[in-house]
Amino acid sequence: MIDLNELFDKIEDWGEDKGIIPNSTPDAQFGKTIEEVAELYDAIVRDHKTDMADAYGDIIVTVIMGAACAKLDIRECLQDVFEIISKRKGITTKEGIFVKDA
Repeated sequence: MIDLNELFDKIEDWGEDKGIIPNSTPDAQFGKTIEEVAELYDAIVRDHKTDMADAYGDIIVTVIMGAACAKLDIRECLQDVFEIISKRKGITTKEGIFVKDA
């Protein structure tokens, strides 16, 4: 399996080659992400694993593109948020939803 940093680099290179990063905006990529989230929900409702996998991947790509359009490094975004969430206290509900302490 490809290293995650290498994969992010390849996705960003693809976004440059396709003209997405230089010509799109965070707002436009947010719209694409919402479209992909709707496709994911549809796949979940149908319990269609192949379509779920495709939608999850597409969502990640659109988020990477949005961050790049905003001149943010997605790796740094993930690292920063992990530093925050790794210290959170809370409970997980019976539905599997983590609820952080106030």
